[in-house]
Amino acid sequence: MTSEPHKPDSATEVSATEAPPRTAVQSLGWAHTARFLTTASRLDQLPSTELCEIAFVGRSNAGKSTAINTLAQHRRLAFASKTPGRTQHINLFAVGPKDDPNALWADLPGYGYAAVERDAKLRWQKVMADYLELRRSLGGVVLMVDSRLGFTPLDQQLLEFIAPRVSTGQVKLLVVLTKADKLNRKEAQAALQAATEALGPYVTEESDVGVVLFSALKKTGVDDVAQTLHGWVVPIH
Repeated sequence: MTSEPHKPDSATEVSATEAPPRTAVQSLGWAHTARFLTTASRLDQLPSTELCEIAFVGRSNAGKSTAINTLAQHRRLAFASKTPGRTQHINLFAVGPKDDPNALWADLPGYGYAAVERDAKLRWQKVMADYLELRRSLGGVVLMVDSRLGFTPLDQQLLEFIAPRVSTGQVKLLVVLTKADKLNRKEAQAALQAATEALGPYVTEESDVGVVLFSALKKTGVDDVAQTLHGWVVPIH
């Protein structure tokens, strides 16, 4: 099963990106520095920052918290509620040198869980929409999608919402196809191809859009995600 990041050139073409000229060990070491910074239930509670902020988003059952914990090599960095949809805060994590972090990770609440009360859904839809549209320090979005399901209507809505910032290159986008260990090789390649084609309309000359197969269980794609995010923050020229 391949886990190389792909950048869609068009709705029908797939091309592999070249790995950043840094080792996976270096990027994983960077990701391992992630530590809790603060939590907020409203946008105005988030600190002002000049650091690049990378937001992790996805459906409540897409494996977002597990993916973050696997990437950071921490068992409980991102809290995974036993009841999907119950986590209703934006959690920020500082990444990089202890006394001089160079990035923030933002773990946004999962969306799309039916059991969440309507009022709570509406409130968090507004908070997330404002964050994704207005947060000045947002530099990248990692969208977690269950590889077995592909893009759901809610995932598609999120893509449409961030499209203006993605198409201009203001915000980079990496789609992480989680739970890839549940697929055989043929299914995995089909999932990757389908995701690449779905992302084609969002690709421009200015954009930075990629997709990667990921399995927390088998550690598939972990190196690739770490290198991509590290490259967003610390480019090598």
